[in-house]
Amino acid sequence: MPSAERAPDAAAVWDIATPSRPGRLPGVDMAGFRARTPDFVDLSVVPYPAVTVAVDLGDGTLAVDDPGGGRQAGSVVVGLGPSGVRGRGSAIECLQVRLSPLVAHAVLGPPPEPAGAVLSLDDLWGRDGARTGERLRAAGSWEERFAIAETALARRLDEGRSADPEVAHVWGRMVASRGLVRVEPLAAEVGWSRKRLWSRFRSQIGLTPKRAARLVRFDHAVHRLAAGHSAALVAAEYGYVDQSHLHREVRAFAGVTPGAVADAPWLAVDDVAWAAPAYLSTSPATTPATASSMTLSTAPVMRSSTTRSTAPVAAPSAP
Repeated sequence: MPSAERAPDAAAVWDIATPSRPGRLPGVDMAGFRARTPDFVDLSVVPYPAVTVAVDLGDGTLAVDDPGGGRQAGSVVVGLGPSGVRGRGSAIECLQVRLSPLVAHAVLGPPPEPAGAVLSLDDLWGRDGARTGERLRAAGSWEERFAIAETALARRLDEGRSADPEVAHVWGRMVASRGLVRVEPLAAEVGWSRKRLWSRFRSQIGLTPKRAARLVRFDHAVHRLAAGHSAALVAAEYGYVDQSHLHREVRAFAGVTPGAVADAPWLAVDDVAWAAPAYLSTSPATTPATASSMTLSTAPVMRSSTTRSTAPVAAPSAP
């Protein structure tokens, strides 16, 4: 479904803040979003190879609808590769965090069922989540908020249970190959049977290996489409059988055609808010990565030391 917000109007809707320096947690990206107007927005959440956390910081209303007709208000977690999820609200202000599924496994616990489900952050983190939310709302700047969120995530990462090294290896291979990898040989690489890989990967990442690889490939493909490359070139570049195959994949994940995805304003937010995709990290702890962020749909605007602005960015079609 198309976004209720038109692309030409998107740039007037959001102020986006990003961390001024790299964060210390690989696989985590953060950005702050504040609506410039009190107008109601209704935006589709597009599939992305990371788990999304949205911490509600505003005085308005923020609600996220899942494909089954359920609705979560306030701070939410959206599972990996959601399909048919929508964000709604007015006067929205929130901190969005994108987590690599490996990091998400440690800080949030096992992925929700079904894949892409929308859960309340308070239900997952309880009183600790409520206290963190209060500190974030009381913070005097976005930089302070980013630091508070990073500290909370680091503590949970230290206390959480890491994904199996074999699962981390397979996910890393998928990301490195941009989704262009056959799953069966990966099982052989880690010394597991296909059945065991399917079971362990799905229980820790939230998707089957095949679906996860398709999601990673889809993400790269739609960004190439948005950059102005033809569907024929993108289909060939990313190993789709033909343009029809690419069309079916985009439809399956985003609910729109490749042409519509290419014009979708939500893709523009990536260059503003998510300079370093969280899912590119293959390990929940070692090398530093750019500070993190979460995501619903969005649209950028201004810039200061931490507040960026640029081209429009809204949200498009449902996954």
